[in-house]
Amino acid sequence: MNPNSPSAAGCLTAIVASFSRIMLLIFWIGRPVAWNATFSTFFLPCLGFLLVPITTMVYVWLMQGVGQIAGADWLWLILGFALDIATIGASAAANRERIPAGVPGALPPQQPPTGTA
Repeated sequence: MNPNSPSAAGCLTAIVASFSRIMLLIFWIGRPVAWNATFSTFFLPCLGFLLVPITTMVYVWLMQGVGQIAGADWLWLILGFALDIATIGASAAANRERIPAGVPGALPPQQPPTGTA
């Protein structure tokens, strides 16, 4: 098997891509009291798990200490949100070649090489 083939790196890619969600689940299972003290409903953490898992994890960690976001805590929360946006953008850029031709954002069709070797 070729080590550079996409199927060889599939499992590692899946683990790395879902690392923040795995850590969020481990944090929820390991510290349910902190989790319940942070969120009063199930809707917000579920939405955070699906859309912005790093921001959700940072928010829970910040709320454990004082119970509010103040001062430099906003910097950490903004950094977590920026990381979430960066991961979404990176996955979009990595899958750009899968967009069908003619759809906005699709790559232009590649021309076959014309030179001789």
